[in-house]
Amino acid sequence: MSDYDPNTEDKLRDVVAQNPRYAREAYEFVSEALAFTSQSLSKQGHVTGQELCEGARQLALERFGYLARTVLESWGVHATDDFGRLVYIMIGADLLRKADTDSIDDFHDLYDFRQAFDESFRIELERRS
Repeated sequence: MSDYDPNTEDKLRDVVAQNPRYAREAYEFVSEALAFTSQSLSKQGHVTGQELCEGARQLALERFGYLARTVLESWGVHATDDFGRLVYIMIGADLLRKADTDSIDDFHDLYDFRQAFDESFRIELERRS
C-alpha cells in the first residue's frame, strides 16, 4: 500500500467505513508490518500469522518506542487477535491474500501487549567514564 493506487485507496476507505472498530492507521500499519516482516526475514511471498505478529511488535517498538502499546491501542489494536482480524478484513476487501493453510487462529493470543511492549522495552544508555 505504499505506492499510490486509487483502487487500493478506495478499497481502504471502504474497509475503514465498514469496520470502524479500527482506525485507518491500523490497516496501514498492518500493511507496513507485512513489508517489514518480509524484509526482516529476507522472505518473498507468504508470511505466517505468527511471523507477522512478531514483525508488527518489532516495527511498533522501532517506530513508537515506549509508546508502542499506547499508539496501537489508540487505533483499536489491543491484542494479537486484532492483528488477525485486521488481516482477515483486508483479505475480504482484496487488499491482502492468504494461503490455503492460513487461519485467523494463527494470530490467537501470541503475546500479551503489556509484556511485549512495556516490560520488554529497554533503552540502552551509553556508560561514560
